[in-house]
Amino acid sequence: MTTSTPPGADRIALRAPDQIIAALPYLLGFHPADSVVLLGHRVPGTAVGLILRADLPPRELLAEQADSLASRFLGEEHAGVTAVLIGGTPDDNGPPHADFVAELARALEDHGLRLFHPLWTARTAAGAPWACYQDPDCGGVLPDPQGTVVAAATTRAGFVVYRDREEVAALLRPRSPRALVRRAALLARSPAPLCDPEITTAPPEHAGRQMPHRVLLDLAAAEVRSAFFRHRTRLGPPSDRQAVRLAHALSLKPIRDACLATALPVGSPLAREAEQVWLSLVQELPAPHQAEAACLLTYATLLRGEGALAGMAVAAALEADPSSLLARLLHASWNTGIAPERLGGLASLATGVDLGLAGES
Repeated sequence: MTTSTPPGADRIALRAPDQIIAALPYLLGFHPADSVVLLGHRVPGTAVGLILRADLPPRELLAEQADSLASRFLGEEHAGVTAVLIGGTPDDNGPPHADFVAELARALEDHGLRLFHPLWTARTAAGAPWACYQDPDCGGVLPDPQGTVVAAATTRAGFVVYRDREEVAALLRPRSPRALVRRAALLARSPAPLCDPEITTAPPEHAGRQMPHRVLLDLAAAEVRSAFFRHRTRLGPPSDRQAVRLAHALSLKPIRDACLATALPVGSPLAREAEQVWLSLVQELPAPHQAEAACLLTYATLLRGEGALAGMAVAAALEADPSSLLARLLHASWNTGIAPERLGGLASLATGVDLGLAGES
């Protein structure tokens, strides 16, 4: 399932069916296939609310899927939804998946919502056929998705459209599974690598005794700065020891909270750079430490409204560390389609740790 609230969604008019369908790749971040996409109508009915994509269910689960999807539009002042079914071939009776459309209408009505306009298309590409379920004379071929108003707005905001969900998932795969095994072993041997003389060198004045928390945070902040420097200068992936030091640095809550703050202002050079650094660390850190980088990536992409990548990132965070409270919070936010502007307050948790990145990019 994918929720999304990208920049430009508020500019789509929920009246022109071909424009709605053509805009879907830019609303979701990828070209959906064999999917149902629901676009919520906020009161009074023309403003876009929650955008939700799910796989088309097997016949025996039509009612269950419809009930699950319809319930997601409660509590956000939705008047109803426009539904787009993607995939399949029409027959003499009209567009495919009509049984599912009927279940969606029933489920929405059970919740006091309306199915305003159910639509179908074979695929989200220029020239693809589209049709309406309610009017046999309503249909045609899609315009070029790149020519929509939403495409222009999301492109200006740096929103990336991927070929399909598999291409999004590939972004999160480990660069080197063998490196993760080595790093997991290093972290198991040294749970606090910033304090381990085999991993790093503590300031001489603290040799042989416990390092003060302030000094530890300064060392951790320096590791984060080094990661940004490597990204800017294209030095390549971190070494094993650099990776384990970063894993420990991000596990320190004040550092993690300061890293959250790099997501604001949304779309700033530092925010976009930080997102790429967190993405690279998702590929480089072993579980459970990968969860911290995945949470940072989730937060940055949620704020930008890139729901597909955010959903996969938070799933990776929960898989890496099911006990992570931040991952659970972010998953709940993504799962309910909370508007990005309502998440900005998390960045205010920064506790005064200076990462030394302000004004840089």
